[in-house]
Amino acid sequence: VRVFYRTLTRSRLTASQIQRHKASLPKNFSDYESIKHDFNPQIPEYFNFARDVMDKWAEKEKVGQRAATPALWWVNDRKQEIQWSFEELGFHSRKLANVLSGLCQLNMRDRLFLILPRIPEWWLVNIACLRTGTVLLPGTSQLTARDILHRLQTSGAKCIITDESIAPLVEDVASQCPSLQSKILVSNRNRDGWRNLGDLMNNVASDHECVETRSDDPMTIFFTSGTTGLPKMTQHSHCSYGIGLTVNGRYWLDLTDQDVLWNTSDTGWAKSAWSSVYAPWIQGACVFIHHMPRFDSSTVLTTLSSYPISTFCTAPTAYRMLVQEDVAKYKFKSLQHCLCAGEPINPEVMKKWREATGLDIYEGYGQTETVLVAATFKGMKIKPGSFGKASPAYDVQVVDDDGAVLPRGEEGNLAIRVKPLKPFSLFTEYTVVKAFVVLTPEYRSHDKEQLVKDLKTHVKKMTSPYKYPRKVEFVEQLPKTISGKIRRVELRKREWGQI
Repeated sequence: VRVFYRTLTRSRLTASQIQRHKASLPKNFSDYESIKHDFNPQIPEYFNFARDVMDKWAEKEKVGQRAATPALWWVNDRKQEIQWSFEELGFHSRKLANVLSGLCQLNMRDRLFLILPRIPEWWLVNIACLRTGTVLLPGTSQLTARDILHRLQTSGAKCIITDESIAPLVEDVASQCPSLQSKILVSNRNRDGWRNLGDLMNNVASDHECVETRSDDPMTIFFTSGTTGLPKMTQHSHCSYGIGLTVNGRYWLDLTDQDVLWNTSDTGWAKSAWSSVYAPWIQGACVFIHHMPRFDSSTVLTTLSSYPISTFCTAPTAYRMLVQEDVAKYKFKSLQHCLCAGEPINPEVMKKWREATGLDIYEGYGQTETVLVAATFKGMKIKPGSFGKASPAYDVQVVDDDGAVLPRGEEGNLAIRVKPLKPFSLFTEYTVVKAFVVLTPEYRSHDKEQLVKDLKTHVKKMTSPYKYPRKVEFVEQLPKTISGKIRRVELRKREWGQI
């Protein structure tokens, strides 16, 4: 420390340079090599994030073993504000868990579709679903009625929770979704055909025993953006995000229980689960939310200068908008760490942000199907056009189209090794339509590839196009009960390698 301050005195560094130097020092590791050495999470047979992480932090709060910051800090543009501790999150989420398991009769593995903006109820539903073992399917408020129909029909969700802006769209398609049993509205007003979440929570107890979930049980399903076809369901387990995102929270975000993290992601995307739920709460950090109807640069800059936000994560597009403002006139007294993900960031934007704030922007890369794949971590040299080095969660290599590892410096495809051992933090599967087909004698001699094409075309014409089977398997017979009903559960187990 003496050497550091002597250096500052001799070179007469500016305040922004001092801030930049301090912010570049990691809190949870010494360098990149230490991250690779230290990251070795143990996966227990049973794990539940609400019980094993959230409730553990609540216990630490009670005995003064956690910093005196909220677990959830929510504000909006109308000067409203809510601060909840881990203990208070536990209280409210247990009541909501009783709503789901009791009044809505949702059992483990049942699916719940959630479409809410950045309001506290979104976080409560996330935690309540963990407590009940309900599989959560988040969706963005930008979905159309057709999008909602596709997601409800494909997932077989039994319950949907949303607000008044989305309720009319749900009503337009609900009759086509036979699995949908409960519609819950988050609103100060009641609506015909809907149950009001506030009323439901007022009529249940606050004690709830968390279900026993295995680490590999399904926890959440995200629909991909559908860039190469219709959106696919990407399923994660209780450990893949609940433990896997430790690499994000501890190393890339570099959080402690004294930090306040603001991640601006929309609640419908996996990045919100990454940086607004699991990664920060694994570390006991405070999740900060500003509920803005739309992204507004001046509001963001004012918020960063008005609240003790130490870590800020947003999209490169947002940074590009921010640096068009007079950033230098704002004073970010608490801000120490800035990050981005979702798309490459322009080096000129990084330069302007650094000049105005004294802080670098650290890039990260991942997908809905993964946790952090690669990133620039603190202490590493930031190179324009590069998102850093491989995450310790994966063996990442650059390969050719045949999967062969390429020599250093050659262009190829980024690949994650999945054999002989699949990384636990990788998604479980894509839950696609498969047809098991028994051929009658007159069709057994037909070309199988042509039959597959004909069957898919037929289904597309007879039903909604997205319902056609992506996979087709010809079998001699179908498993049936004594009464002649097809045992679909046996087909699913066989497909998933369970029998």
